[in-house]
Amino acid sequence: MTVRVQREDFDTAAELERLSTGNPRIGAVVTFTGLVRDFAAEQPSTTPQSMTLEHYPGMTERQLGDILAEAESRWPLEAALIIHRYGELAPGDRIVLVVTASAHRQAAFEANAFLIDWLKTKAPFWKLEQAGGERRWVEAKTSDDTAAARWQR
Repeated sequence: MTVRVQREDFDTAAELERLSTGNPRIGAVVTFTGLVRDFAAEQPSTTPQSMTLEHYPGMTERQLGDILAEAESRWPLEAALIIHRYGELAPGDRIVLVVTASAHRQAAFEANAFLIDWLKTKAPFWKLEQAGGERRWVEAKTSDDTAAARWQR
């Protein structure tokens, strides 16, 4: 189980190969890749020039590790990976990769959905969008909180 927070881009195919090679117990691999959209969430007509993700080094990795550990306690995962980027990103750039692998698809799907929902609400990242000469911090969404709440015990 791996967590990486990095500025540089990642190669999804290479990460999948690295994660699944050599483990014959893996029967299902589920991936999620988050991309920078080509429009601002509250202003669909405005194309962002960039989005900057900020985080607290050390604290971010620990929190992502805790989220991953929670997924491991709930589902029988053979392998899992979270890669989250930070820094300035342009529309179309990859932001996050979440991969879960298990013997069976249901566990892999559920664990992946859980990780995505909790990353959106519990990971300490801050997003600053720059569009049309203006900068604004992206606010948390009620819909993200609602999605994450389904996983509360």
